[in-house]
Amino acid sequence: MSSNMRRHEAPSSIVDNSLLARHAKVRAATLRLAAPLTVEDCALQSMADASPVKWHLGHTTWFFETFILERQPGHLPFDAAYRVLFNSYYNTVGDRHPRPQRGLLSRPSFDDVLAYRAYVDARMQSLLQGPALAPELAALIELGIQHEQQHQELILTDVKHLLSCNPLQPAYQKQWPLTTITARQGRWFGYRGGLVQVGHDGTGFAFDNEAPRHAVHLEPYELASHPVTNGDWIGFIEDGGYRRPELWLSLGWDTVVAQAWQAPLYWTRDAERYTTFTLHGRVDIDPNAPVTHISFFEADAYARWAGARLPTEAEWEHAASTVPITGNFQETGALHPVAPTVAVDDTPSQLYGDVWEWTRSAYEPYPGFRTAPGAVGEYNGKFMCNQYVLRGGSCATPQSHMRASYRNFFPPEARWQFSGVRLARDAQRA
Repeated sequence: MSSNMRRHEAPSSIVDNSLLARHAKVRAATLRLAAPLTVEDCALQSMADASPVKWHLGHTTWFFETFILERQPGHLPFDAAYRVLFNSYYNTVGDRHPRPQRGLLSRPSFDDVLAYRAYVDARMQSLLQGPALAPELAALIELGIQHEQQHQELILTDVKHLLSCNPLQPAYQKQWPLTTITARQGRWFGYRGGLVQVGHDGTGFAFDNEAPRHAVHLEPYELASHPVTNGDWIGFIEDGGYRRPELWLSLGWDTVVAQAWQAPLYWTRDAERYTTFTLHGRVDIDPNAPVTHISFFEADAYARWAGARLPTEAEWEHAASTVPITGNFQETGALHPVAPTVAVDDTPSQLYGDVWEWTRSAYEPYPGFRTAPGAVGEYNGKFMCNQYVLRGGSCATPQSHMRASYRNFFPPEARWQFSGVRLARDAQRA
């Protein structure tokens, strides 16, 4: 596929932190994620929650055309039909092609979508090299860049689910990143709590759901030194974790029974050997790597089994706010959670990267939250119902996309994302 793929790099005269350079860099990164795939791979949709790669490539382009270029005098659409085909959930923009049917779009062809990207990219770069942009327009372009980084992560998670459905169990890439790591002894880190500030502090970009910054009172609490591992999870399985209704929320147990869950998504067991499907193909479970592809229901049941609980999102953010945003992100190329190689003695490890960590916090507006006017107001606010917050990013998240205040969210049964769990508990009192 990559032979006819067009790449658009920023001119060397543009400084790295300009919108022009960042736009070009992110757009090129998305194409690189598609490069290992066949045209057939890019057209398929394995479930309603996932989308074909071809659709992701078109939708991220649609975002720039719809919210940026359509505001420019004299703009002519590449194809007026794309306004419907690549609209995701923006009802105020107009009609949408049904989400579960995106895999039926054999036309436009993959080459047509690449041509669409090239058309929009050329006009975006012309705009960005022109006169200074109004602050509102520059903010929308920044939103489009961040939006595309979200879809880069979705491309990887959607492709993983797609390839897992193929009986050939094909690999997205064949470079396996894991090496043997000595097991780490878990420990607890204590936090005094009190009145703390959470939410975005106004420095740099943030989505609307990260604001306003506000005060939250935290009781003293403790956070586990690292995420729950595959080895820990095997202990839960072998102690009957998926067969004991007393460990589960009622809706969770109903889901376990209905879906016949016996292990995290992608796991299989052959005699005493556990394996999992990865973007590198099917491999043996690494007992020391963070467990992933678990739902909120599973995370909550495991915490109850372990005599602990899930952290609140405020507890997580309070603990992570002074920790450098480093870790196993998309840029490492591992594309799978890995065991830590360096012991951290003064702070919890792997708060960022590897796996999104479920919290016990419902996804709801912060005090004082206001939905933005216009279509972009549909970006986050209307999903504040029946979802739970995850924090910290994953091995599929671009590192430059992450910050302590970032709030991801999914329904409690979702498992196809790189989601894991870190335990918390109330502070031990003398």
